[in-house]
Amino acid sequence: MNETLWILFALVDLSMVLVVYRLFGRIGLFGLMVFNLLLCNIQVLKTVELFGLTTTLGNVLYASVFLSTDLLSEFYGKKEARKGVLLGFVTLVMMVTYMQIALYFQPSADDFAQPHLSALFGFMPRIALASMMAYLISQLHDVWAFHAIKARTGEKLLWLRNNASTMISQLLDSAIFCFIAFWGLFPMDVFLEILLSTYVIKIAVAGLDTPFIYLAKRLFADRLQAPKEA
Repeated sequence: MNETLWILFALVDLSMVLVVYRLFGRIGLFGLMVFNLLLCNIQVLKTVELFGLTTTLGNVLYASVFLSTDLLSEFYGKKEARKGVLLGFVTLVMMVTYMQIALYFQPSADDFAQPHLSALFGFMPRIALASMMAYLISQLHDVWAFHAIKARTGEKLLWLRNNASTMISQLLDSAIFCFIAFWGLFPMDVFLEILLSTYVIKIAVAGLDTPFIYLAKRLFADRLQAPKEA
C-alpha cells in the first residue's frame, strides 16, 4: 500500500512542477521550490516503511525541488537557479526562526494547538541546522554540476546532466544531514543503515524526474533562453 501511494504521490508532485511552470513560468518554479521545501521539513518528521526500508516521507517532495532547480538551470541559466536555491534557504531559515518564536508565546487556557505545534516545530536545533546546511550545499552543488556537465556536452545528453548532478547532490544532502543530525547518537552500523536507506529512497524518486524534464523541454521549448552566466 505504501509503495503504490509513494509512486502515485511522486508522479503527481512531479507533474505539478510542469503544471505550475506552465501557468506561472519562472516565478512559479521559485514559489514551488519554497512550498515543497517547507513541506519537506514538516513531512520529514514522519517515518514510513517503503520497499522494506524505513525512511522519511519528506523524500518524495524533495525530488521536485531538484527538478525545479534543474528546470531553472536548463531554461534560465546558473544565476536564476542559484537565486531559487537561496530563496528557498532564506525562507527555510525564516520558517524555523519564526516558529521557534511562536512557541515561546504563552498559550491561553483554552488553546489546543501548542502541544501539536511543539511536536512539529520544536525539533532540536541540531536537526534544523542539519536540514538547512544539507539543502544549501547540495542544491548549490546541483546547480554547479548541472552546468559543468552541460559545458562539456553542450545541449546533448540532458538525461546525463539531470541525473548525474541530482544523484551526486542527493548523496551530499543525505551525508551532510545524517552526519550533522545523527553522528554520535547511534552505533556506526545503525548510522550507516540510516544513511544508506535515506539515499536509496532519494535516488529512486529522483530517477522518476528524467521524463519530466524532457517533457518540459518539449512543451516549453519557446521559453529557452541563452543565459548570461554569472
